[in-house]
Amino acid sequence: MLDLPVSAAPLRALGPGQLPLGILGWLRSWPAERGEIATYLYDPAVAAQAAADLRRHLPAWADLYFAVKANSFPPVLDALLRGTGTGGMGAVGGSGGAGGAGGVDGFEVSSARELALAAGAVARAAPPGGRRAGLVASGPGKSTTLLRALLGGPPGSAGPVVDVLNAESVLELRRIDAVATEAGRRAAVALRVNPAQVGLGGALRMGGRPTAFGIEESAVPAAVEVARSLPGVELVGFHVHAVSGNLDARAHLEYVRWCLDFAARAARQGGFALRVVDVGGGLGVPFEPDRRGERPFDLDLFGDGLARLCPPEGARVIFEPGRALAADCGWYAAEVTDVKRVHGEAFAVLRGGIHHFQLPTSWEIVHNFAVVPRETWPDGWPRPEVAGGPVTVVGELCTPEDTLARDVTIDRLRAGDVVVFPMAGAYGYEFAMHEFLGHPRADRVVVDASSPEP
Repeated sequence: MLDLPVSAAPLRALGPGQLPLGILGWLRSWPAERGEIATYLYDPAVAAQAAADLRRHLPAWADLYFAVKANSFPPVLDALLRGTGTGGMGAVGGSGGAGGAGGVDGFEVSSARELALAAGAVARAAPPGGRRAGLVASGPGKSTTLLRALLGGPPGSAGPVVDVLNAESVLELRRIDAVATEAGRRAAVALRVNPAQVGLGGALRMGGRPTAFGIEESAVPAAVEVARSLPGVELVGFHVHAVSGNLDARAHLEYVRWCLDFAARAARQGGFALRVVDVGGGLGVPFEPDRRGERPFDLDLFGDGLARLCPPEGARVIFEPGRALAADCGWYAAEVTDVKRVHGEAFAVLRGGIHHFQLPTSWEIVHNFAVVPRETWPDGWPRPEVAGGPVTVVGELCTPEDTLARDVTIDRLRAGDVVVFPMAGAYGYEFAMHEFLGHPRADRVVVDASSPEP
């Protein structure tokens, strides 16, 4: 059972003036005859800029990958790759960070569909005769069917092939070996490690505690021994992804330091050449600066600290953020179909809900929104509204769990207006429960958020 978002009282809604001009222009130009608004608006250039900002703070020994699970919209993937030049790991060990021009070096995928979307973006961006961007696969429970997709299938198959598989268990290693042997190749594999301790805070923790993710730290030597015995497996390194949504740059720096030290030590003890250290993502964004005092991840502090680290010789270090690159590139906009009071509380009902945008409910966060007034309304109909007080924003599903925000104070909100949630570019459309009740999915459109012209 989902928990409702926590009460936002006494938080006030954002003003429409806090939205970019391009978002306002698009919403205000929407003709009523096209139906109610239920749309994700994406500005891919915002994601590309976020990648450039992070890239600028990474040292030359780092590769920057994007976690496709955060946002798989092809225009966003294309924008994230744009400008990477000859960067990217390609076949493990390429010249990623130093050769790029602001974009990402590749993608991290966790399913056959994500692989197809990422491979499509890579193919569109590949320079003739140049090094293509890289592909890394992660996630627990990789089936034989999935591994065949990730490794290109049986001999003669023409599908895309990932460059590194992050293995989650000894059984998965054996499954990788069987599929790779069937395909007539050796699979480059990194072992995912679940550390004994993790000194990071975050919205989700996958390491340093009992979870289904990775091989516990004490069992890594035995897993290394198994990996090295398998003819279809080429052990190239380690993968650690411990948390999601961390905002403490100093703690994240120490986490990266630990990953590098552990990988070098474990490879030395295991007797193999370390070529890849994947430190995962987990860089957070401040959803609640007003209520919780959250502040952005300090890239300057993080970059300065990384510059003083010395990675293991011959190894590329992969950073694979998702939310940090995509959150600000998207806005979820849904039209208010009704406003009413029930037992003394005001509710705004949307042409949308958690089947479009589940993040606020599943993360138990106050995801603030703006109300964009619209003057389109049928003549002669009473127009319900709430003014100068708190309102709870709910969706159209037949469950009270379909609640996106509770007790947010608004100046004025009417049926026919549009509620807009910024910072919806990551884990928005991809994370929603699309099929429940069978309502239409949200649209996805590309906008230039900086332009007043729709």
